[in-house]
Amino acid sequence: MNGEQPKIEIFEPFGAALELMKRILFQPFDFTKWLVIGFAAFLSGSWGSGFQFRFPSGGNWNFKSTSFNHAPISESLPTWLVPFIFVIVALIIVIAFVFVWISARGRFIFLDCVVKNRGEIVAPWNEYRREGNSFFLFSLAVMLLAMVVMAGLVLLFVVPFGVFSGGKMTTGLGVAAICALIFCGLVWVAFIIIFAVVTQFMVPVMYRRRCLAREAFFDVWRLIRRRPGPFVLFVLFGIVLALALVVVGTIVSCVTCCIAGLPYISSVVMLPAFVWLLGFKLLFLRQFGPEYDVWAVEEPASLALPTEPPATSGDPTVDENSQG
Repeated sequence: MNGEQPKIEIFEPFGAALELMKRILFQPFDFTKWLVIGFAAFLSGSWGSGFQFRFPSGGNWNFKSTSFNHAPISESLPTWLVPFIFVIVALIIVIAFVFVWISARGRFIFLDCVVKNRGEIVAPWNEYRREGNSFFLFSLAVMLLAMVVMAGLVLLFVVPFGVFSGGKMTTGLGVAAICALIFCGLVWVAFIIIFAVVTQFMVPVMYRRRCLAREAFFDVWRLIRRRPGPFVLFVLFGIVLALALVVVGTIVSCVTCCIAGLPYISSVVMLPAFVWLLGFKLLFLRQFGPEYDVWAVEEPASLALPTEPPATSGDPTVDENSQG
């Protein structure tokens, strides 16, 4: 972008996203298309809280009691139980990875349905295989890095501050250890927020440019560093929207006796909100230039963009069409 940087709006793309959602889902209303796009939202992970990778809490360890005079626990358990638990844990991990992989591919499917105003699963699943797999591998690498960083912070800041004393573990944590734990927690939260913001816009960039995750990550990161203000406002506004979505989803789930809270059904019931929020993100991002506009490459005749798109959208043809 040469010359004066365009003004980045927050509320204008939010209002334009509402019009976009209406055109996709209600003009005209097609129940079959609704169900297909809802399934795409379900594949993208727009139905639950996602996957949480947690470290073991550790329980109440007591290194003072090292006597083995009594019978070990393993002797009181069936011989088949330990292998069975190992198999179950391994199976759960594999299933979790499969869901993460499907979610990575599903993000591109849901995005394609909104951009091209269509209910399609198979075509975008095959078309964006390369980008989806790249995003999946990138996510795994970041998860591994996060666990390594967290383990390193614990070893560097928690252990030296009084957790161990004289080779034995103390019964409680001192003030220094508590401060170290708070510091590690803040670092962890900051890491999660930064990663969440960057990945929010990585998929549209990969979709627009057909690039891999690494290139999209550094591009979005440079964009945020150059203009952090709009992204801070986007995050704050997004937190408000997320809380509102949780409240609405809870009310709808209670009214329907928790039926609307079931996987896929929740995606279908809450689809207008999911399409609205995705459209808001896409219309916000396109203000930074045509290289971030997912509609710049192809605008199907079936999709008329909002009649009042953001003034800084950089797509004059949309304005001409909307006025016509």
